[in-house]
Amino acid sequence: MTRNELLKRLQVDHPIILAPMAGGPSTPELAAAVSSAGGLGSLGAAYMTPVEITQAVARVRALTDKPFAINLFTGGRGLGGTVDPRPMLDLLSQIHAHFKLPQPEVPKVPADPLDEQLEAVADTRPAAFSFTFGIPSAGAIARLKALGIVIMGTATTVEEGRLLAQAGADAIIAQGSEAGGHRGTFAGAFETAMVPTLDLVRGIAAIVPLPVIASGGLMDGREIAQAMQAGASAAQLGTAFLPCPECGAAEAYKRAILDAREDTTVITRAFSGRPARGLANEFIARLAGHEDTILPYPMQNMLTRAMRTAAAKQGEAGYLSLWAGRSVTRARELPAGELVCCLVKEVSQAFAETALRIASSPG
Repeated sequence: MTRNELLKRLQVDHPIILAPMAGGPSTPELAAAVSSAGGLGSLGAAYMTPVEITQAVARVRALTDKPFAINLFTGGRGLGGTVDPRPMLDLLSQIHAHFKLPQPEVPKVPADPLDEQLEAVADTRPAAFSFTFGIPSAGAIARLKALGIVIMGTATTVEEGRLLAQAGADAIIAQGSEAGGHRGTFAGAFETAMVPTLDLVRGIAAIVPLPVIASGGLMDGREIAQAMQAGASAAQLGTAFLPCPECGAAEAYKRAILDAREDTTVITRAFSGRPARGLANEFIARLAGHEDTILPYPMQNMLTRAMRTAAAKQGEAGYLSLWAGRSVTRARELPAGELVCCLVKEVSQAFAETALRIASSPG
């Protein structure tokens, strides 16, 4: 399998990128393992302080000398207007009692940490900087590019891909409707941005003269090959890496992924206030029909954090945000490096089979 221009620029061997998965699953050990195996590991640093980012980068570099990416949230705060917090506090008070937690209180939302986080990115100089929920300022993009950092923005529509290209992105991550985790939509309603991954890759590749990275519902090498045949230069996978021992996801979360026998994923705002795809569970069910009580991001995310932390410690998956893509039933429990090797072999086999079919076809 030859290295395309994106892989050459990133200085990685294989078209496999670890999705960042901020908030616990992302660890330096997981990023380093993927990078060491020839893919591009990613640190999901959206909830980290600048000091924590610096420490995490140091840990990655202690484990590998290979390239890696840092990912941040670049927008999306406060969308959804003003919501009376009392109904949500009432609902959570019952759950807090179950977990023997103090009664919930309306959190004080801190200032957006992005500017300080970007300073840490500039200081640590990863091979790539990826982002979602919006577009950083022109000055921030220019500064990071001047440091030789590859800029990769997330798009959920062709129009968002065009906007990212205009802003100076070096590559576009095409987040299809099948993707697990938060929707990256920033230019319109998320309901109108639920485009299947391969369709989105084709659409963006047709109008944007930049490498496209397929993201969403990709679980094996055959699907990565299909994405590349649709115009992608690489594929970004998250759910596939959740069961890996290097992943920091709670054990109850990993078990829910491995036990999934059908696609029960839904798009929900229940846990964070922002639309995200995950396995249906008890907390999502309790909020069914009461979506108007959900607070805006990041307030809802902060308010449910104590519940999620307690649920993780006590092994209760019903109150965890079980982010997962639509191909969740095919997750494999392997060390991250072994999984990358399996994916690479599957990609090569898929391309070889395609070449054989073409060579043996009539005419």
